[in-house]
Amino acid sequence: MPQIISGINTVRENLKEDKGIVELFIAKGRKIERLKEILDLAREKSVSIKFKDKTYLDRLASGSPHQGIIGILGTYGYFHLEDLIRISRERKDGGLLLAADHITDTGNLGSLIRTAEFFGVHGLILPKDRSASITSAVHKSSAGGSAYLPVARVVNIARTLKDLGNEGFWIVGAAGESTTHIYEFDWRRDLVLVLGSEDKGVSRIVRDKCHHLVCIPRFGHLDSLNVSVAAGIILSEIVRQRGAILSEGSL
Repeated sequence: MPQIISGINTVRENLKEDKGIVELFIAKGRKIERLKEILDLAREKSVSIKFKDKTYLDRLASGSPHQGIIGILGTYGYFHLEDLIRISRERKDGGLLLAADHITDTGNLGSLIRTAEFFGVHGLILPKDRSASITSAVHKSSAGGSAYLPVARVVNIARTLKDLGNEGFWIVGAAGESTTHIYEFDWRRDLVLVLGSEDKGVSRIVRDKCHHLVCIPRFGHLDSLNVSVAAGIILSEIVRQRGAILSEGSL
């Protein structure tokens, strides 16, 4: 089923990465100067461009912000798990995959994808059931990250983690009750970081497949973080330990 992506960043990044945009809708009266790069990319890739009233785009986007531009994607292409393993194996600094244990909120999943892509995660694993999938809302909240981060869907995430462990990956789950702080753990190995939903955390059956559990040290009164924020904190420590060199323009 075709998907709608909206917003300047999301549309631009999907065009850059040839993610299957087949049609663009642009609001009449929109300042073309800001969209010049997008229009040039669309024409280069022979993408149909149509100018419509803003009310048409509002209906198409179901009321969500679109910044006067909407792209129509063909069917989203998930990767196979074997693809993620291969991509990780090709990285000299060690494999780094992320597994989301039944995160159902599309906004949280999109933000998690954005964070993961920013820190150079090689791929994301999602369960097929009881989990958000890659939808128009996820594309939007990922701010273009979904164009770059490979995502695989699996039938049984616990069994998948066991298989990845057999492949030599270290399975590490984030759990608030762990006594091992993320700053004490040695992240310099092929690994899969497992994050759970905000309400239930990592499920028991998935915990049983983890080689180790880690926590983010808490200094305030609240005992939990948004999943994308937690991911950002942990991934920042991972890349620090692995000796990533900050590039110009890094935050």
